[in-house]
Amino acid sequence: MTNSEVLGVQTILHPVADLEKAKPVYTALLGTQPQADSPYYVGYTVAGQQIGLVPERGGHGDTTPVAYWHVTDIAAKIAEVTAAGATVKTAAHDVGEGRLVATVVDVDGNVLGLLQDPQ
Repeated sequence: MTNSEVLGVQTILHPVADLEKAKPVYTALLGTQPQADSPYYVGYTVAGQQIGLVPERGGHGDTTPVAYWHVTDIAAKIAEVTAAGATVKTAAHDVGEGRLVATVVDVDGNVLGLLQDPQ
């Protein structure tokens, strides 16, 4: 039935009001320095998990963390979940180097992230 394999939740993005103020808190929590540090994204890798900080006004309107399910075919997964009752919040788009992301909203209003790495 499924056209896109789910590889698990591997990325969690936390919207923050001030990246510079949030960075020391997450650095202390995670016990490591960020691997990516820019005005639009601060990223950590811990135990195989990507933890990212993004400005809460980064255009997505998210104010709570969003877990991103990694999938092999984002278009197929969006079709599957919308057929099951979810609605698209942000359409699939390239965030750099061929990485595609999208968000959908389930029937209870929860935001679910989808992420496809370049193949």
